[in-house]
Amino acid sequence: MIGSGSEPDEDAPDDDGASRDHALADAVEQGASTEGPLPEPLMLVPPAPSTGSLPAPVLTEASLPPARHGRLVRHGTGRTVGKGFGAVVAVLALSGAAIGGFAVIDVVREIKPPVQLESEEVLEDVPDIGAMEGGLNFLLVGSDKRPASGAFGDPDIDSATLNDVTMLVHIAEDHSHVEVVSFPRDMIVDVPACPSPDGSTEGYGARFGVKLNTILKDGGFACIASTLEQMLGITIPVGGIVEFDGVAALAEAVGGVEVCLVDPVEDPYSGLNLAAGTHSITGYQALAFLRTRHAVGDGSDLGRISIQQTFLASLARTLQSTGTLSNPIKLYAIAKAVLANMTLSQGLRDAGRLVSVARAMQAIDLDKIAFIQYPTAYTWDFSAVEPSESARVVASALQRDVPVSFNPTATGGSSFGTVEPEAPAPTAAPTPTATPSTPPSAGATPPPTPSTAPTPAAEALPGDVTGQTAEEVRCAAANAG
Repeated sequence: MIGSGSEPDEDAPDDDGASRDHALADAVEQGASTEGPLPEPLMLVPPAPSTGSLPAPVLTEASLPPARHGRLVRHGTGRTVGKGFGAVVAVLALSGAAIGGFAVIDVVREIKPPVQLESEEVLEDVPDIGAMEGGLNFLLVGSDKRPASGAFGDPDIDSATLNDVTMLVHIAEDHSHVEVVSFPRDMIVDVPACPSPDGSTEGYGARFGVKLNTILKDGGFACIASTLEQMLGITIPVGGIVEFDGVAALAEAVGGVEVCLVDPVEDPYSGLNLAAGTHSITGYQALAFLRTRHAVGDGSDLGRISIQQTFLASLARTLQSTGTLSNPIKLYAIAKAVLANMTLSQGLRDAGRLVSVARAMQAIDLDKIAFIQYPTAYTWDFSAVEPSESARVVASALQRDVPVSFNPTATGGSSFGTVEPEAPAPTAAPTPTATPSTPPSAGATPPPTPSTAPTPAAEALPGDVTGQTAEEVRCAAANAG
């Protein structure tokens, strides 16, 4: 965690530590449960992330104006938008087999007591969670809880139990594609009856016309999952809640994430101050980038989701291009930094399942990882947003476990979208030299035709569904208003 300093090495191995840890790794490879006492694993202790020279921005409630998309009194929600992104890559961070069972078990020990999901029962007869029929849906929620360090205000005064980041990660059954859907925090939804999060018998009655980001406080994490299951027609058996420092710790652990801006951006609310161009951001600067709203796009929360997607796409490219996914020490540092700020569902307390989920994402092509903003339209009074007709298309793709393709002009043509970087000047292509061909000899056997596995047809998303793939490089633009 950022600013936490080095942790003492209390788990130094004894003389037979190596052989014992190989046994642990084998146990995890075979899907062994981590419930109950665990033998002590060999620790690969990464260096503590440096806090750098960036001060942690402190915002008070009074300093934040109303959200433009909703125009409501804000409860410090701008300070929490980075949390969900750590969870996305918490799965990616474990995706190399080289991390070994001993490191996974140690990472699991960092995770807080679990939360329960109603649909977890579907996991009971599933031998490989990473290859579930119809794909695996993973709910990611960022809560409005301040860190105990006080870096972002008094945790007892400024914290609010709001799910201001709500994302769904869908991993295809055949591991050929991933969809990451971001839901606007002020989206109006209908909430089904839910069990009480504190275990009481009173429960949470069905409600209608509720803002999505209020469900965590009133109904708990499982109620968010049930709401999305009802809205999308899918099953969500696993998920997690991410705390505030996760994204800063993650950005430090990967050594920085490259982002681009076509205009200079200065936002006193988030603390972001960057010149136009490309920057490698890390720590609390990365958090400021993910929190900024007023200074980019159209100044709305929808614009903030768009620039968050540019960060996520760049992060995915960084993980694949720098050898991180094949470096067990880097993987361990990333997973430990992020998961220390997470509360996972009960279904992911098993280390074997964590490895299975991670491996499902190991070899997915960047152009098959789609970051989708759930399509919405403003309500009549502009106080919130509600799902548009195109939301049915997104839900259908998730239900049928098919990849998606974006309208090429959707994101750039939106008032809250991001833009493509300036293209370099084209260079003249060399003139090809003709090579005489040799006719085949009589009776020659034609070369075999390569066979490929059938790829499901991509669902073409309507023009009002914005987003991008992990392969695309897109840039934030300053808010002209």
